[in-house]
Amino acid sequence: MTAPKVPALAIDSELRRKLLFTALALLIYRVGAHIAAPGVNVQALADFIRNSGAAGFFGLYDMLGGGLSRATVFALGVMPYISASIIFQLAGGVIPSIGKMQKDEEGRKRLTQWTRYTTVLIALTQAYTFALFTESIPGAFTSPGFGSRMIMVVTLTAGAIFVMWLGEQITERGIGNGQSLLITFSILERLWPSTLQLAGFVKGGVVSPLGVLFYFAITIAVIAAVVAMTIASRRIPVQIPRKVMGRGRIREGQKTFIPIRIITAGVMPIIFAQTIIIVPGTIANFLKIPALSDMAAFFAPGTAPYNLVFALMIVLFSYFYTSIIFNSVDLSENLKKQGAFVPGVRPGAATADYIDGVLARVTLPGSLFLAFIAILPMVVSRKLGIQSQFGGTSVLIVVGVLLDTIAQVDQHRTLRKYDSFMKTGRVKFRGRQQRFM
Repeated sequence: MTAPKVPALAIDSELRRKLLFTALALLIYRVGAHIAAPGVNVQALADFIRNSGAAGFFGLYDMLGGGLSRATVFALGVMPYISASIIFQLAGGVIPSIGKMQKDEEGRKRLTQWTRYTTVLIALTQAYTFALFTESIPGAFTSPGFGSRMIMVVTLTAGAIFVMWLGEQITERGIGNGQSLLITFSILERLWPSTLQLAGFVKGGVVSPLGVLFYFAITIAVIAAVVAMTIASRRIPVQIPRKVMGRGRIREGQKTFIPIRIITAGVMPIIFAQTIIIVPGTIANFLKIPALSDMAAFFAPGTAPYNLVFALMIVLFSYFYTSIIFNSVDLSENLKKQGAFVPGVRPGAATADYIDGVLARVTLPGSLFLAFIAILPMVVSRKLGIQSQFGGTSVLIVVGVLLDTIAQVDQHRTLRKYDSFMKTGRVKFRGRQQRFM
């Protein structure tokens, strides 16, 4: 009896279904990000934001959200959910009870529910604040009043809840992390308009063709460097000794390693630093206070003081966020329970101190690289006299998410091949049994 051949289409059908579901969810998200909330004059709102000096703040939110400057139904995007997730992630390193819940399956489910409830509260707060801001702009509401304000609050809050649900569905039924893919797709969507804008600069004589070639060369070099640094890691060797498992079974000793990524904190330090450094200037432009306006002009994006403070904040936030998300004590305890150890280092507290030392040394070059990548596009754009839509934050997000998604696709294909191999092996074994019987 010969084993039936597993058709190739059957092996990839599940992956194809996941990819199609992910593409459909992303399409729905981008369609909603272009539908304006009812009763809003989008042109009046956009003109006010462009002339008020708050374009930097709204540009950052548009990149991470769903079109706040255009008051779309998905204007808040994934930001309420991300904010709620960060709150509980940081709380896990400060509040022991939450940290214990993060290690337990039931505790994680409860924290997921709390994150959803917190997302709704944050979305309500942000929607109401934005509604008040829009109401203060002359002509932004077609019919100003309490009713228009409540309609916007309900619309933006419902949109944020739907985006949260959509991201969770992508994570469960699609490929990749849903929330990260929504942000990445929002960034990639701006590629074509930015290219047309750059072509307009060349046509209008704002920048020379040689300058454009230089800009593209810098962009390609930045992307290559981000890919290399995202993958790069410091490997801590770990020795697992030989162990008798019982009934004569012996587990042979193994040599493995703990990968410590160079950029452990990812893009979060840049987002934290950029949010904090933009807010004072935005407030100064709205309040029209001369002293604050002069300070905001002194720390204008692209200037030397701005770049210096921005880089320092990125380094500090890199160490802070890494210390929150990486628990060396738990890692050393897990190694001790498994009988594993780092060669030349005693198990327990000494191992935790050793890992902390390695992490501190690795974080410094990683944070300096983050600061360099965040500042370089602004400096190049300023020198060339163009306004780039793609900064270091965008490149880091896109590269990190795409690498993670590609890894998940490869993992899925590998598992499918392994499953088909096991099924074929079982059929062959049963066939031999039938012949011998």
